[in-house]
Amino acid sequence: MTTEEHTSAGIVLSGLDASNPLAFLAALGTLRTLSLAWPDRNVRMAWRQDAGAWRPVVKASVASVAGEIIDTLHSHLATMKGHCALSLGDDLKVSNHFFRQHARKAVVGAHSGSAASRTTAAFAASFACDALANNQGTVQDTALRTMSGAGHQHFLKTMRLIVEQTTAQHLQETLFELWKYDDPLTNLTLRWDPGDDSRYALQWRDPSGDPDRKVRGGMLGANRLAIEALPMLACAPIGTRLHTIGFAGRGSQDCFWTWPIWNCFICLDVCGSLLAKPSLIDPDAQDAARLRAFGVVAAFRSQRITVGKFRNFTPATALF
Repeated sequence: MTTEEHTSAGIVLSGLDASNPLAFLAALGTLRTLSLAWPDRNVRMAWRQDAGAWRPVVKASVASVAGEIIDTLHSHLATMKGHCALSLGDDLKVSNHFFRQHARKAVVGAHSGSAASRTTAAFAASFACDALANNQGTVQDTALRTMSGAGHQHFLKTMRLIVEQTTAQHLQETLFELWKYDDPLTNLTLRWDPGDDSRYALQWRDPSGDPDRKVRGGMLGANRLAIEALPMLACAPIGTRLHTIGFAGRGSQDCFWTWPIWNCFICLDVCGSLLAKPSLIDPDAQDAARLRAFGVVAAFRSQRITVGKFRNFTPATALF
């Protein structure tokens, strides 16, 4: 499908396939961004089967068209350029004391009514927790972190580059067109797409030195929208380990992320509650029945793997 589809029940984001971890994050980022940009429009999202995949459908109390959605997203996303939320450094390898200062400043600002501080606090809660540190004295961080400086790939620095370079056309190509992966890949991907798992043993040349990565291979708009989904997947300590919403396990061989697909229109706050349901982590038949009562019609699971110096996500499997 290469063009947007309009329905009386909302607008289908026909470029997004729920089985792709990056596309699911992009859908969440779209819901969150539109909800913040249109606080009085009761923005909601559901999923429906279309062209062989589950696709998100966006609906608001005031009718909108695809062009308005793209313009609104582009305008609101531009406010993150130079934002303090992404200013911790190039990576999340910071001390718990440093992170505590960063988070505390954001919380104080949020209580005083600063919108920028509220955003910073929301991202901080999704990045790490100052209560837990590893053996090197740095904070334990989100299970969605895929890089930490090795190979000149930096988690937060990459986010800042993506924020700077994403255009309205990139958003259009992500949400309403078949993904062509014709955006530059080098330093402009967060490795949430299973296709980012590019291994030397399976290719003619070393991927790290492949000149094609500088001109094609990525979806810049999808990565940009996915960044905005992070505050919906916050971290919290359980015992001595930090856990990220939707994830089970922490190691290189036992870390899995499970996400739901729902067929009823829900708002941002309800979506956040749904993502955090414990029964999603390892649903059995009984859990699946309970989830269906909440409108959950499918669930996907992807394994986070470590290949060399980097983390990647595997193609998802449908659980029900």
